[in-house]
Amino acid sequence: MSNFKVVISGGGTGGHIYPAIAIAKQILLEKKNAEILFIGAEGRMEMDKIPEHGFKIIGLKVVGIQRSLSISSLLKNLKFPFLLLQSFNNAKKILVKFKPNVVVGVGGYASGPTLKMAQKLGIPTLIQEQNSFAGLTNKWLSKKSIKICVAYENMETFFDPKKIVLTGNPVRKDIEDLSTKINEGRNYFNVKKNQKVILVLGGSLGAKSINNGIIKSMDNLSDKNIKLIWQVGKRYFDEVESLLIEKKLENIQATAFINRMDLAYSISDLVISRAGALSISELTLAGKPSILVPSPNVSEDHQTKNAMSLVDHSAAILVKDDQTELLLSKAISILNDKELLNEISKNSKALGKPNASKDIVKEIFKISSNA
Repeated sequence: MSNFKVVISGGGTGGHIYPAIAIAKQILLEKKNAEILFIGAEGRMEMDKIPEHGFKIIGLKVVGIQRSLSISSLLKNLKFPFLLLQSFNNAKKILVKFKPNVVVGVGGYASGPTLKMAQKLGIPTLIQEQNSFAGLTNKWLSKKSIKICVAYENMETFFDPKKIVLTGNPVRKDIEDLSTKINEGRNYFNVKKNQKVILVLGGSLGAKSINNGIIKSMDNLSDKNIKLIWQVGKRYFDEVESLLIEKKLENIQATAFINRMDLAYSISDLVISRAGALSISELTLAGKPSILVPSPNVSEDHQTKNAMSLVDHSAAILVKDDQTELLLSKAISILNDKELLNEISKNSKALGKPNASKDIVKEIFKISSNA
């Protein structure tokens, strides 16, 4: 089909955006002349990230409900119904003009109006739910969606079991074969051959509680043959860097952001991470043992549920957000227990879904041809 057209809608965080990009790239791999249009929310990070990957995006003026009780939040909530109505109208205009064969929702503010209008126009829709706990919008949209691609088992609580396909979350291709990148990774991060490596990830913005926990306990590493690669986030970088210089801890390398995640994963013996859906998918695909610290600042405590999907399979260790000062001592004891480390790694790898992008795109093609 020469004029196969897909709209992908959603965003807000990397956890929504990067799976969307992976899906788009897989569609183009399989149908080179496909046309893909993204619909995002104005002012959100997808408006910058999507064009960086060569795709066109149109923004809707859509916002979420503000949960705080401040005056500015209350004023924003007064505008909410008007902006939502405007977003529905604009989404309809875009869809009528573009005429997609199928519309895919990946979660985030723009996803609601776009998929709802597609359903009203009779365009087949598919939801890609990244988390182990579905949000209200996806539950609402699922009633008229043809398929729901999920990353976790037991999602029948939220969706019609006949519509669910367990695909996993699409992740970046470059972490699929890490064994060939170890030497490059050691050079890139200046790691000695016999050093163990702990990788600390707090999400793209950094995680204050994880950073504070590491700061409180980092003297534990002063006499260890361990390299700590620590993604602290842009806002915390200067403070952490000056502390490391003051303490002369040369085996700790702080960075605001890690551009070569593939190389970081390739040399990591253990990863300390938040439990966002994308992080979990990357850790299992890479087969990395991890200590997961779920963020308490997310809706429905879904990061704890994400983490438990690994912990229940002995594929990760859980540390609560208010116990982060224990992270390094726990990490060191796991590194010293080779048997435990290997078991967590093996169980993690077994949960990975390397074909997620292909499986989701197969469902996209299926529902468009059956429409």
